[in-house]
Amino acid sequence: MSPTQISYLVFGIVLLLAVILDLGLLSRRSATISLRKALIQTVFWVLLALAFGIFVWYEKGRTEAIEYVSAYMMEWSLSIDNIFVFILIFGFFKIKENHEARALLIGILMAIVFRIIFISAGVILVDRFSWILYIFGAFLVYTGIKIFSVKQDHVEFDPASNPVYKFLNRFLPVVHDDEGGKFIIRKDGKRFFTNMFVIVILLATTDIVFALDSIPAVFAIVASKEEMIIYTSNIFAVLGLRSLFFLLKGAVNKFEYLQQGIAVVLIFIGLKMLAEIFHFKVPAYISLIVIIICLAGSIVYSVQTAKNENGKTP
Repeated sequence: MSPTQISYLVFGIVLLLAVILDLGLLSRRSATISLRKALIQTVFWVLLALAFGIFVWYEKGRTEAIEYVSAYMMEWSLSIDNIFVFILIFGFFKIKENHEARALLIGILMAIVFRIIFISAGVILVDRFSWILYIFGAFLVYTGIKIFSVKQDHVEFDPASNPVYKFLNRFLPVVHDDEGGKFIIRKDGKRFFTNMFVIVILLATTDIVFALDSIPAVFAIVASKEEMIIYTSNIFAVLGLRSLFFLLKGAVNKFEYLQQGIAVVLIFIGLKMLAEIFHFKVPAYISLIVIIICLAGSIVYSVQTAKNENGKTP
């Protein structure tokens, strides 16, 4: 077997065992996930992702390992914006807390399928039309500037005006009730879809919107264009979303400036990609350092600002 095939095999085995452990030992159906359990799960997924990075170092080399960690951190930070939107979705539909974990699990698994499809399409496009990377770079710079200049634009998300929500209501028989966490119910011999079904579809399709930023970003970070690194960094980041949701849902306002940190990273990555037009390449470790500084700095600044504002509150 080739090193790439071995890496995929190890990734598949680790992923299967991790999902079984997460579902079997750390989560129970219809159980509310506490802050402590969410922290354990979040640490579990992060450590597992970093451990796979060590394996990539051993199997592929230092540069590929740094690219993997950089891509994972970028995807993980972008997924935090997903969390804020997920919180708004659950708040809008007002389903019971003990059904949130199940809805998130199914929605995230669907999101992974969509990500694999988008990444595969991106790989084909980049392989056939290498110049498309420069379009990705310009798009990232534009997106970064737009995100930086708009404060907390995720608050503007309104599930009621979402095109997918409108489509489901128009073409499917939907009952806007929790219905005990069921996805489909029968009333008077007719089949109806519940809020749980709508939420799962919204979670999966909402991630597609965020993938439009994150997938070009990961292509920019992974200069080697190693498909295994692109796939695994994305999947590990998305799998950690569920525990991250329960960890952050009570602390939305504490990360007010994280968005600006992500924006700076996107601009840097976009410029890094455009610089290759002039045959100027930024080393992988520089990208990792920039990502760490921007994200850590924005988080620390956000927390400190929130603490100072709370201290001034009479």
